[in-house]
Amino acid sequence: MKVLLVNGSPHERGNTATALAEIAKALETEGVGSEIFWLGTKPVRGCIGCGACRAKGAGKCVFGDDVCNELSGRLAGADGVVIGTPTYYGQPAGQLLAVLQRALFSNPACVAGKPAAGVAICRRGGASAAFQCLNMPFQMLNCLVVGSQYWNIAYGRTPGEAARDDEGMQTMRTLARNMAWLLKNIRRDGALPRPAAEEWRPTHFIR
Repeated sequence: MKVLLVNGSPHERGNTATALAEIAKALETEGVGSEIFWLGTKPVRGCIGCGACRAKGAGKCVFGDDVCNELSGRLAGADGVVIGTPTYYGQPAGQLLAVLQRALFSNPACVAGKPAAGVAICRRGGASAAFQCLNMPFQMLNCLVVGSQYWNIAYGRTPGEAARDDEGMQTMRTLARNMAWLLKNIRRDGALPRPAAEEWRPTHFIR
């Protein structure tokens, strides 16, 4: 079993990385592997709504000049997912949202039905709004949203400062243990299959 921990911060070793590293250590103690994937700092595209990814049935965005399709592939190879972000103006980092929206739209199967969680880091405020934003795609894709003892939030300004947020780090460890427990129960012998999905019936309010 492996959990992909996505670092959506432009800072590879900032406080988002600190929180994800705490999750990774706790997963290891539970016998679950993990990988931290940093999005990097190269330019990324936003979705232009062309629909070519769906029309061609390729399972990837037609624009292959940034990290989007690599992220999609890493997500597809994971059993569980944690998306981490710093908080900017009460929102997740823009570059993370840009590539995550494209990855999930072009290849929803990469996370559909998997245990998933968002993690938000902030200096002072706005993290709860960013955290809510991260969780919304998971609910649309039948993911099992993994909770903790509190919202998955930690506080820190300078790199590594979040490690001093005792409750925040405890929240990360509790999240990791809950993720491991869920993955083990999904994999255990005799586990019940997922409920069958109904055929989607989109209902538009303007007819």
